[in-house]
Amino acid sequence: MDIMSILIVIGGLVLFETVSSIDNAIINAEVLSTMGEKAKRWFLVWGLLIAVFVVRGLLPWLIVWMATPSLGPVQAFTAMFSSDPIVLEAIERSSPILLIGGGTFLLFLFFHWLFVEHKHYGLRGERFIQSKGVWFYAVISVLLALIVWFTLKTDPMMAFGAVVGSTAFFIVNGFKQNAEVQEKHLGEGHLSDMSKLFYLEVIDATFSIDGVVGAFAFTLLVPLILIGNGIGALVVRELTIGNIDRIRRYPLLKNGAMYSILFLGGIMVLDAFGFHIPSWFSPLITFIVVGFFLYRSVQINRLAESTSE
Repeated sequence: MDIMSILIVIGGLVLFETVSSIDNAIINAEVLSTMGEKAKRWFLVWGLLIAVFVVRGLLPWLIVWMATPSLGPVQAFTAMFSSDPIVLEAIERSSPILLIGGGTFLLFLFFHWLFVEHKHYGLRGERFIQSKGVWFYAVISVLLALIVWFTLKTDPMMAFGAVVGSTAFFIVNGFKQNAEVQEKHLGEGHLSDMSKLFYLEVIDATFSIDGVVGAFAFTLLVPLILIGNGIGALVVRELTIGNIDRIRRYPLLKNGAMYSILFLGGIMVLDAFGFHIPSWFSPLITFIVVGFFLYRSVQINRLAESTSE
Protein backbone atom coordinates (compact mmCIF):
# COMPACT_ATOMS: atom_id res chain seq x y z
CA MET A 1 0.00 0.00 0.00
CA ASP A 2 1.50 3.36 -1.07
CA ILE A 3 1.60 6.47 1.11
CA MET A 4 -1.39 8.09 -0.62
CA SER A 5 -3.56 5.02 0.00
CA ILE A 6 -2.46 4.96 3.65
CA LEU A 7 -3.38 8.64 4.11
CA ILE A 8 -6.78 8.12 2.46
CA VAL A 9 -7.54 5.13 4.71
CA ILE A 10 -6.45 6.98 7.86
CA GLY A 11 -8.48 10.04 6.86
CA GLY A 12 -11.57 7.88 6.32
CA LEU A 13 -11.02 6.15 9.67
CA VAL A 14 -10.71 9.48 11.50
CA LEU A 15 -13.88 10.82 9.91
CA PHE A 16 -15.85 7.63 10.56
CA GLU A 17 -14.67 7.35 14.18
CA THR A 18 -15.58 11.00 14.78
CA VAL A 19 -19.08 11.03 13.30
CA SER A 20 -19.98 7.61 14.71
CA SER A 21 -19.01 8.85 18.20
CA ILE A 22 -21.10 12.05 18.19
CA ASP A 23 -23.63 10.56 20.60
CA ASN A 24 -20.77 9.50 22.85
CA ALA A 25 -19.33 13.03 22.87
CA ILE A 26 -22.72 14.54 23.74
CA ILE A 27 -23.25 12.09 26.62
CA ASN A 28 -19.73 12.78 27.88
CA ALA A 29 -20.27 16.54 27.82
CA GLU A 30 -23.63 16.33 29.61
CA VAL A 31 -22.31 14.05 32.38
CA LEU A 32 -19.08 16.05 32.80
CA SER A 33 -21.15 19.21 33.35
CA THR A 34 -22.47 17.62 36.58
CA MET A 35 -19.02 16.64 37.92
CA GLY A 36 -16.35 18.39 39.96
CA GLU A 37 -13.21 19.89 38.37
CA LYS A 38 -10.89 17.16 39.67
CA ALA A 39 -13.04 14.38 38.21
CA LYS A 40 -13.32 16.25 34.91
CA ARG A 41 -9.53 16.57 34.62
CA TRP A 42 -9.08 12.87 35.44
CA PHE A 43 -11.50 11.82 32.72
CA LEU A 44 -10.09 14.16 30.07
CA VAL A 45 -6.50 12.98 30.75
CA TRP A 46 -6.56 9.38 31.99
CA GLY A 47 -9.91 8.62 30.37
CA LEU A 48 -8.40 9.64 27.03
CA LEU A 49 -5.44 7.31 27.52
CA ILE A 50 -7.80 4.45 28.39
CA ALA A 51 -10.02 5.20 25.37
CA VAL A 52 -7.16 5.42 22.87
CA PHE A 53 -4.57 2.91 24.08
CA VAL A 54 -6.58 0.38 26.07
CA VAL A 55 -10.08 0.12 24.54
CA ARG A 56 -9.20 0.91 20.93
CA GLY A 57 -5.97 -1.05 21.27
CA LEU A 58 -7.38 -4.21 22.85
CA LEU A 59 -10.52 -4.49 20.72
CA PRO A 60 -8.68 -5.00 17.38
CA TRP A 61 -6.44 -7.59 19.08
CA LEU A 62 -9.50 -9.40 20.48
CA ILE A 63 -11.21 -9.36 17.07
CA VAL A 64 -8.09 -10.68 15.29
CA TRP A 65 -7.68 -13.41 17.92
CA MET A 66 -11.34 -14.48 17.67
CA ALA A 67 -11.17 -14.54 13.86
CA THR A 68 -7.84 -16.45 13.89
CA PRO A 69 -7.91 -18.64 17.01
CA SER A 70 -5.12 -20.86 15.64
CA LEU A 71 -2.66 -18.04 16.35
CA GLY A 72 -3.33 -17.94 20.09
CA PRO A 73 -3.62 -14.74 22.16
CA VAL A 74 0.08 -13.82 22.19
CA GLN A 75 0.72 -14.51 18.53
CA ALA A 76 -2.52 -12.73 17.60
CA PHE A 77 -1.19 -9.63 19.39
CA THR A 78 2.19 -9.76 17.67
CA ALA A 79 0.43 -10.54 14.36
CA MET A 80 -1.15 -7.09 14.42
CA PHE A 81 2.32 -5.60 13.84
CA SER A 82 3.96 -8.52 12.06
CA SER A 83 5.13 -8.67 8.46
CA ASP A 84 5.67 -12.44 8.61
CA PRO A 85 4.09 -13.87 5.40
CA ILE A 86 2.88 -16.98 7.26
CA VAL A 87 1.08 -14.88 9.88
CA LEU A 88 -0.38 -12.55 7.27
CA GLU A 89 -1.59 -15.52 5.25
CA ALA A 90 -3.32 -16.97 8.34
CA ILE A 91 -5.12 -13.67 8.94
CA GLU A 92 -6.05 -13.42 5.26
CA ARG A 93 -7.55 -16.93 5.30
CA SER A 94 -9.63 -16.08 8.36
CA SER A 95 -10.65 -12.61 7.11
CA PRO A 96 -14.00 -13.78 5.62
CA ILE A 97 -15.12 -14.86 9.12
CA LEU A 98 -14.09 -11.50 10.58
CA LEU A 99 -15.66 -9.55 7.73
CA ILE A 100 -19.00 -11.40 7.74
CA GLY A 101 -19.28 -11.01 11.52
CA GLY A 102 -18.43 -7.32 11.39
CA GLY A 103 -20.71 -6.73 8.41
CA THR A 104 -23.65 -8.41 10.14
CA PHE A 105 -23.04 -6.32 13.27
CA LEU A 106 -23.00 -3.07 11.28
CA LEU A 107 -26.09 -3.93 9.23
CA PHE A 108 -28.04 -4.74 12.40
CA LEU A 109 -26.81 -1.47 13.90
CA PHE A 110 -28.09 0.51 10.90
CA PHE A 111 -31.52 -1.13 10.82
CA HIS A 112 -31.97 -0.59 14.56
CA TRP A 113 -31.30 3.12 14.03
CA LEU A 114 -33.56 3.24 10.98
CA PHE A 115 -36.53 1.45 12.56
CA VAL A 116 -36.27 2.18 16.29
CA GLU A 117 -34.05 5.07 17.36
CA HIS A 118 -35.16 8.68 17.67
CA LYS A 119 -33.62 10.73 14.88
CA HIS A 120 -33.73 13.88 12.78
CA TYR A 121 -35.25 12.84 9.47
CA GLY A 122 -32.83 13.43 6.62
CA LEU A 123 -34.36 11.46 3.75
CA ARG A 124 -37.86 10.73 2.55
CA GLY A 125 -39.26 7.53 3.94
CA GLU A 126 -37.38 7.60 7.25
CA ARG A 127 -40.41 8.84 9.18
CA PHE A 128 -42.62 6.13 7.65
CA ILE A 129 -40.07 3.39 8.37
CA GLN A 130 -39.72 4.48 11.99
CA SER A 131 -43.52 4.36 12.36
CA LYS A 132 -43.19 0.64 11.48
CA GLY A 133 -40.55 0.01 14.15
CA VAL A 134 -42.20 -3.26 15.18
CA TRP A 135 -40.84 -4.74 11.93
CA PHE A 136 -37.20 -4.27 13.02
CA TYR A 137 -36.89 -7.77 14.48
CA ALA A 138 -38.56 -9.34 11.47
CA VAL A 139 -36.19 -7.55 9.08
CA ILE A 140 -32.97 -8.50 10.89
CA SER A 141 -34.18 -12.09 11.44
CA VAL A 142 -34.77 -12.54 7.71
CA LEU A 143 -31.47 -10.80 6.97
CA LEU A 144 -29.56 -13.13 9.31
CA ALA A 145 -31.31 -16.17 7.85
CA LEU A 146 -30.27 -15.12 4.32
CA ILE A 147 -26.67 -14.43 5.34
CA VAL A 148 -26.38 -17.77 7.14
CA TRP A 149 -27.99 -19.61 4.19
CA PHE A 150 -25.46 -18.27 1.69
CA THR A 151 -22.46 -18.57 4.04
CA LEU A 152 -23.25 -22.23 4.76
CA LYS A 153 -22.75 -22.91 1.07
CA THR A 154 -19.35 -21.19 1.20
CA ASP A 155 -17.93 -21.96 4.65
CA PRO A 156 -19.80 -23.05 7.82
CA MET A 157 -17.37 -20.97 9.91
CA MET A 158 -18.55 -17.87 8.07
CA ALA A 159 -22.09 -18.73 9.16
CA PHE A 160 -20.84 -18.95 12.72
CA GLY A 161 -19.14 -15.58 12.27
CA ALA A 162 -22.44 -14.03 11.17
CA VAL A 163 -24.18 -15.42 14.26
CA VAL A 164 -21.38 -14.03 16.47
CA GLY A 165 -21.84 -10.63 14.78
CA SER A 166 -25.57 -10.66 15.52
CA THR A 167 -24.92 -11.76 19.11
CA ALA A 168 -22.42 -8.93 19.57
CA PHE A 169 -25.01 -6.45 18.33
CA PHE A 170 -27.61 -7.50 20.90
CA ILE A 171 -25.03 -7.42 23.73
CA VAL A 172 -23.78 -3.95 22.78
CA ASN A 173 -27.30 -2.68 22.16
CA GLY A 174 -28.32 -3.89 25.62
CA PHE A 175 -25.48 -1.91 27.20
CA LYS A 176 -26.48 1.20 25.24
CA GLN A 177 -30.12 0.94 26.30
CA ASN A 178 -29.04 0.51 29.90
CA ALA A 179 -26.82 3.58 29.49
CA GLU A 180 -29.83 5.67 28.47
CA VAL A 181 -31.58 4.68 31.70
CA GLN A 182 -28.50 5.35 33.81
CA GLU A 183 -28.00 8.76 32.18
CA LYS A 184 -31.31 9.94 33.64
CA HIS A 185 -30.14 8.98 37.13
CA LEU A 186 -26.83 10.74 36.56
CA GLY A 187 -28.64 13.92 35.63
CA GLU A 188 -30.55 13.80 38.90
CA GLY A 189 -27.24 14.18 40.77
CA HIS A 190 -27.66 11.19 43.10
CA LEU A 191 -24.38 9.50 42.14
CA SER A 192 -20.81 10.30 43.17
CA ASP A 193 -18.16 11.55 40.74
CA MET A 194 -16.47 8.14 40.98
CA SER A 195 -19.66 6.41 39.85
CA LYS A 196 -19.99 8.86 36.97
CA LEU A 197 -16.38 8.27 35.92
CA PHE A 198 -16.98 4.52 35.88
CA TYR A 199 -20.15 5.05 33.85
CA LEU A 200 -18.31 7.23 31.30
CA GLU A 201 -15.56 4.64 30.84
CA VAL A 202 -18.10 1.85 30.31
CA ILE A 203 -20.19 3.86 27.84
CA ASP A 204 -17.03 4.99 26.01
CA ALA A 205 -15.94 1.36 25.63
CA THR A 206 -19.40 0.40 24.38
CA PHE A 207 -19.58 3.16 21.78
CA SER A 208 -16.03 2.46 20.60
CA ILE A 209 -17.06 -1.02 19.40
CA ASP A 210 -18.98 0.49 16.47
CA GLY A 211 -15.91 2.39 15.28
CA VAL A 212 -13.48 -0.50 15.73
CA VAL A 213 -15.70 -3.02 13.91
CA GLY A 214 -16.39 -0.56 11.10
CA ALA A 215 -12.66 0.11 10.77
CA PHE A 216 -12.11 -3.38 9.35
CA ALA A 217 -14.17 -2.30 6.32
CA PHE A 218 -11.38 0.18 5.57
CA THR A 219 -8.39 -2.11 6.11
CA LEU A 220 -7.20 -5.30 7.81
CA LEU A 221 -3.94 -3.54 8.77
CA VAL A 222 -4.37 -3.04 12.51
CA PRO A 223 -1.66 -0.32 12.86
CA LEU A 224 -3.65 1.90 10.49
CA ILE A 225 -6.81 1.18 12.49
CA LEU A 226 -5.04 2.14 15.72
CA ILE A 227 -3.79 5.41 14.20
CA GLY A 228 -7.09 6.39 12.57
CA ASN A 229 -9.30 5.46 15.52
CA GLY A 230 -6.82 7.00 17.97
CA ILE A 231 -6.89 10.35 16.17
CA GLY A 232 -10.69 10.09 15.96
CA ALA A 233 -10.85 9.53 19.73
CA LEU A 234 -8.76 12.68 20.24
CA VAL A 235 -11.20 14.63 18.05
CA VAL A 236 -14.16 13.29 20.05
CA ARG A 237 -12.50 14.42 23.30
CA GLU A 238 -11.96 17.88 21.80
CA LEU A 239 -15.64 18.02 20.89
CA THR A 240 -16.50 16.93 24.43
CA ILE A 241 -14.51 19.80 25.93
CA GLY A 242 -16.03 22.75 24.13
CA ASN A 243 -17.67 22.23 20.76
CA ILE A 244 -20.81 20.21 21.49
CA ASP A 245 -23.15 23.14 20.80
CA ARG A 246 -21.47 23.68 17.45
CA ILE A 247 -21.87 20.01 16.55
CA ARG A 248 -25.54 20.12 17.52
CA ARG A 249 -26.03 22.77 14.84
CA TYR A 250 -25.55 20.00 12.28
CA PRO A 251 -28.40 17.63 13.22
CA LEU A 252 -27.92 15.22 10.33
CA LEU A 253 -24.31 14.25 11.05
CA LYS A 254 -25.64 11.23 12.95
CA ASN A 255 -27.56 10.26 9.81
CA GLY A 256 -24.32 10.47 7.85
CA ALA A 257 -22.65 8.14 10.34
CA MET A 258 -25.46 5.60 10.17
CA TYR A 259 -25.70 5.53 6.37
CA SER A 260 -21.91 5.15 6.30
CA ILE A 261 -22.38 2.15 8.60
CA LEU A 262 -24.89 0.71 6.10
CA PHE A 263 -22.40 0.99 3.24
CA LEU A 264 -19.47 -0.26 5.31
CA GLY A 265 -21.49 -3.24 6.51
CA GLY A 266 -22.40 -4.06 2.92
CA ILE A 267 -18.76 -3.74 1.83
CA MET A 268 -17.65 -6.14 4.58
CA VAL A 269 -20.27 -8.72 3.59
CA LEU A 270 -19.35 -8.47 -0.10
CA ASP A 271 -15.65 -8.71 0.76
CA ALA A 272 -16.34 -11.82 2.84
CA PHE A 273 -17.91 -13.49 -0.21
CA GLY A 274 -14.86 -12.74 -2.33
CA PHE A 275 -15.88 -9.55 -4.11
CA HIS A 276 -12.75 -7.41 -4.36
CA ILE A 277 -13.45 -3.92 -3.02
CA PRO A 278 -10.60 -1.40 -3.56
CA SER A 279 -9.06 -0.01 -0.35
CA TRP A 280 -9.96 3.55 -1.34
CA PHE A 281 -13.67 2.82 -1.76
CA SER A 282 -14.63 2.72 1.94
CA PRO A 283 -13.00 6.10 2.73
CA LEU A 284 -14.49 7.60 -0.42
CA ILE A 285 -18.05 6.48 0.33
CA THR A 286 -17.67 7.69 3.93
CA PHE A 287 -16.55 11.17 2.83
CA ILE A 288 -19.38 11.36 0.26
CA VAL A 289 -22.13 10.21 2.64
CA VAL A 290 -21.03 12.37 5.59
CA GLY A 291 -20.46 15.34 3.27
CA PHE A 292 -23.96 14.97 1.85
CA PHE A 293 -25.63 15.02 5.26
CA LEU A 294 -23.39 17.89 6.41
CA TYR A 295 -24.63 19.84 3.37
CA ARG A 296 -28.23 18.91 4.20
CA SER A 297 -27.68 20.16 7.77
CA VAL A 298 -26.40 23.50 6.46
CA GLN A 299 -29.48 23.74 4.24
CA ILE A 300 -31.78 23.12 7.24
CA ASN A 301 -29.97 25.79 9.28
CA ARG A 302 -30.26 28.34 6.47
CA LEU A 303 -33.95 27.58 6.04
CA ALA A 304 -34.54 27.95 9.79
CA GLU A 305 -32.68 31.27 9.86
CA SER A 306 -34.61 32.64 6.85
CA THR A 307 -38.01 31.71 8.32
CA SER A 308 -37.15 33.26 11.69
CA GLU A 309 -36.29 36.64 10.16
